[in-house]
This record gives sequence, C-alpha cells and structure tokens, in this order.
Amino acid sequence: MHPIIARRERLIPFMLAWMGVGVLLATHLQASPRLGWGESLILALPWTAVYGFFSLSAWHICRTFPLSGSGTTLRLLGAQVAAALFSSALWIFLGRAWSLLLARDQRLQEIPESYDSQVPLFFGIGVLLYLLAVAVHYLIIAFERSQEAEKRGLELKVLAREAELRNLKMQIDPHFLFNSLNSISALIGSDAARARGMCLRLSEFLRGSLALADRDRIPFSEELALVRSFLAIEQVRFGSRLQVDISADDGVEICLIPPLLLQPLIENAVKHGIGSLLDGGTIVIRASRSEDRFRVTVENPYEPEARRPRSAGVGLENVRRRLAALYGPEGRIEVTRESGRYSVALTLPAPQQEATDAGKRG
Repeated sequence: MHPIIARRERLIPFMLAWMGVGVLLATHLQASPRLGWGESLILALPWTAVYGFFSLSAWHICRTFPLSGSGTTLRLLGAQVAAALFSSALWIFLGRAWSLLLARDQRLQEIPESYDSQVPLFFGIGVLLYLLAVAVHYLIIAFERSQEAEKRGLELKVLAREAELRNLKMQIDPHFLFNSLNSISALIGSDAARARGMCLRLSEFLRGSLALADRDRIPFSEELALVRSFLAIEQVRFGSRLQVDISADDGVEICLIPPLLLQPLIENAVKHGIGSLLDGGTIVIRASRSEDRFRVTVENPYEPEARRPRSAGVGLENVRRRLAALYGPEGRIEVTRESGRYSVALTLPAPQQEATDAGKRG
C-alpha cells in the first residue's frame, strides 16, 4: 500500500497541503472580474483534491526509477518529466470537464470562460506540482530505507547478542562440560598424555570462543580453527564414530565472515547427525571462493527415521536470521536432505579487503 495512504499521520497533512494549494488557486481565480470567491472555491478545491490523489502515482514511478538505481540520470529525468506532462495534461482535461459540469448551473456559467483563459498557467502549475510530489516521494523512499537500515542494524545487534549469549551458554552447558570432563577423567588412568591434551583442547576452545564473540568479522581461518578445536574435543567422546573431512580452496582463509557462524551447524552435525547413528560417520566441511562470493558447506550423515527434537532447528534458524540481517538477499542458506546425508550450504559476499588487517583490528 502507498506509504501516505497507509498511515493517518501522513494522510492528514497530505490532504491539508493540497487543500492549501486549492485555496491558492481559488485566490488566483477570484482575482478575475468574472468570478467571485465562492465560485473560485467550488472550481478549485475538488479539482485540486483530485490531482493530489492522482499525484500519488509518482510513488510507483519513483520506485521504478530509484535515485540509486543503475539507470542513467537522463533516463530518470525523462521518465519523471514525461509523467509530469501527462499528469498535468490530464489534470487540465479534468478541470475543463469539471468547469463545464458546474456551468450547468445558471449562477456558474462564467466558470468555463475564466478557466479557459488560465489553462496555460494551470498546465505549468500542474507540472510543477507533480514534480514537487516526485521530490516528496523520493524523500519518503529515502526515509523508509534509512528506517529499514536502522531496523536491520538494531536487529543485527540483537542477533549478535543472542549469538554471544548462546555461545556462552554452550560453553557452560553442564552436559557439554560433563561429557568433556568425563572423557578426561576416563583418560587419566589409561592415557595421561591424552587427558592433558584433552584439557588443553577444552581450554583452547573456551578461550577462543570467548575471544571471538565480541568481534564483527573474523578471517575464515580463525573460525575454522575454532571448529577444529570443538571437533577435536568431540572426537575424544565419540572415538572412531566421528570422522572429519575438511577442505578449503586457496584464498578462502582470508575471507571475512561473522564469528561463530559455523558453530551451530557443527553442533547440529555432531548432536543430531553423528550422535543418532550407531556407527557414526564423517562430517564434511567444504569452503570455496568464486570471485566475490564465499561458500561453505557442512555435510553429515543422519538417521532419516529418527525423530528430531524441537531444538534441532534453533541453531539453523539463528544462522538464517544472522545472514538476513547482515547481508540481506546476498546472504543465502540452502538445506538439503538426500540419501541419508544432511547438508547446509552458506553463501555470502567475500570482502575485498585484506583479512589479516581486519584480524589485527579485532
């Protein structure tokens, strides 16, 4: 719906503004010796009100030819001027019809002649009024885009905070810590060296995830290092049931991505994929870059017949919302279930700046 019609706080000032234009035109007509004040108002007010609502069509033309579009300025000006000329000509035609309709009253027979004498002036005023409406609509579009960007920014902050809180919750999750500590305890008696290694991995993972939570972007290499640390801990728990296959094309390690973007996907792959299979399986991570696009895929086996808990889709939905808030339509997530394999592919812009510098700033 048109943004002026949809909101009363905009519609009322809009109508009052056009009524003011109608009064000004009536004042000009009243200066003619043939018309009085009453006749001028009867002609000008309804006629101007109709043109006011007709000028709302400028909204659609402004959206078709945005100021920030890829079209040329000449094309934009041509379209708007043509629309202004057509609208003003139609307005003049409607004014002529309205004056003839009023002239059926014996007391208003002077209106058509007075109107006809002012047609060139009215035509020019009509063009200017329509172009003014175009300018107002461009301002409304700019204002709404600014509000949308602000809304997305606030949403992004909320989502980032949710991601940070979720990450902190995962770090102190009793189940996660209990399983890890229980594995360490089991290793102490049989393999003290592996137990110490497990402690170091757990400490590294917790310290690394905390360090990344407050940064806007990190190189993919840092995200992948955290993923490897998490999987190394889980491999102690699952043993040979959990296998990992990671491959990344040359150059992807410097691509900047939001921190902890892969973590929910890896957690789901382990918990709802490997954990649901008696024989386990392999989690496959593939990362590639094509021109200015970065793509990473997380794939794992799963049991199609197993009942998925309600919490299984929470992490995936959080990732989807973060991509939408950060990149809009340029950030995509694709989920595929086929032949017992569950795959999640993320596609997002790959920044052109050097990731190393960004990492240092973080």
